[in-house]
Amino acid sequence: MFTSGLQHVAAMYAGVVAPPLIVGAAVGLSAKELTFLTGASLFTAGLATFLQTLGIWKIGARLPFVNGVTFAGVAPMLAIVDTTADKDDALPIIFGAIIVAGVLGFLAAPFFSKLVRFFPPVVTGTVITLIGISLLPVAFGWAQGPNPGADDYGSASYLGLAGLTLLVVLALRRFTRGFVKQIAVLIGLVIGTLIAIPFGVTDFGPVADADVIGFPTPFHFGAPQFALAAIVSMCVVMVVSMTESTADMLALGEIVERPADEKTIAAGLRADTLGSALSPLFNGFMCSAFAQNVGLVAMTRIRSRFVVACGGGFLVLMGLCPMAAALIAVVPRPVLGGAGVVLFGSVAASGIQTLVKAGLEKDNNVLILAVSLAVGIIPISAPEFYHAFPETAKIILDSGISTGCVAAVILNLLFNHLGKRRDADEVTAPMEPGGEISAQRTASEPKTEPAH
Repeated sequence: MFTSGLQHVAAMYAGVVAPPLIVGAAVGLSAKELTFLTGASLFTAGLATFLQTLGIWKIGARLPFVNGVTFAGVAPMLAIVDTTADKDDALPIIFGAIIVAGVLGFLAAPFFSKLVRFFPPVVTGTVITLIGISLLPVAFGWAQGPNPGADDYGSASYLGLAGLTLLVVLALRRFTRGFVKQIAVLIGLVIGTLIAIPFGVTDFGPVADADVIGFPTPFHFGAPQFALAAIVSMCVVMVVSMTESTADMLALGEIVERPADEKTIAAGLRADTLGSALSPLFNGFMCSAFAQNVGLVAMTRIRSRFVVACGGGFLVLMGLCPMAAALIAVVPRPVLGGAGVVLFGSVAASGIQTLVKAGLEKDNNVLILAVSLAVGIIPISAPEFYHAFPETAKIILDSGISTGCVAAVILNLLFNHLGKRRDADEVTAPMEPGGEISAQRTASEPKTEPAH
């Protein structure tokens, strides 16, 4: 139980600490404050995992689920930070929005479990792909160095360090197996940090200043603030998160041979949303199930939820040890950038894997994917596209994940649910010019009886 629980932590550790590092850096937190925020995310991830695995009342799927900070919220939170005049107010506004989204999600959980049919693979796959694509620019920014205003930003030494870290992770994934393969990203971060020491890029100051034991002080960054635009943005993220968790529960239920029914899904969503609502109390972010741990259960065939609960205990202990959290703050930005390429790219790849099951041989689904991806990529490819809109609207519009999700849901309703559905949607080459005309001609030609 000890080693298996630790393996679950290793598989999702980088995913838990990445969001607070991204958001904390955007807010401009010091190394000490960044350490605190990272530790808080570990602590709240452990609490959310307890809720999901052990459960209380009608809360918790009681499946071997690891919960942690969802990547879906990173891009919208960065948009909130960018549109907040006083950066000291950014985290309180984010925390307030997450609390409201969590409470509303908790109330909506039993109803949402009945709406799974409106979130088919074409919608969930599009959203997960957008999450990865939206986060890749963050990894590229990290790879160029810690300070965009510095003369050496984007220098060959920084990019080389990022590339070397990427090569280490790829080599470990290619030539190792089992536990080492699962923690390839973590090992890559350690090796990259050690290589960076001779170049003077690594700063061990935060570790020396950190306490061995500490507790995430409630509302450390200020009392939560409630801004309507931020709340709407995080509510959209909550819908995305609930959709991902539902898909993960369905998959995990099949793996452990306990199919997730409507009751189980509702209980699991209550755990996700309650964990998210309580997380800001201890300075944490929105929580969701981690898909990589579903794969770990399938690979190891260890299906006990108590093993995963043990992993949640490790997360809580690490959150209560600021020195352990400080070790993450030591990792240089270029090293994080190299590992981030794999981490964020894997998220996009997971979305593509989901899209493979989406029935893209149908024109309707091709259109849904095409338009939703285009809408979601606007903030990345054309950052000033919404410059004429009010600041409150830009919080939502500047998040490609939020806009892409809304577009995918609406288009799916329009093409696949409203009105009479066509059965003759299948095409050999999606949107091939003249395909429809050829099909009509073929259908109008007289049929010839085969010779006997």
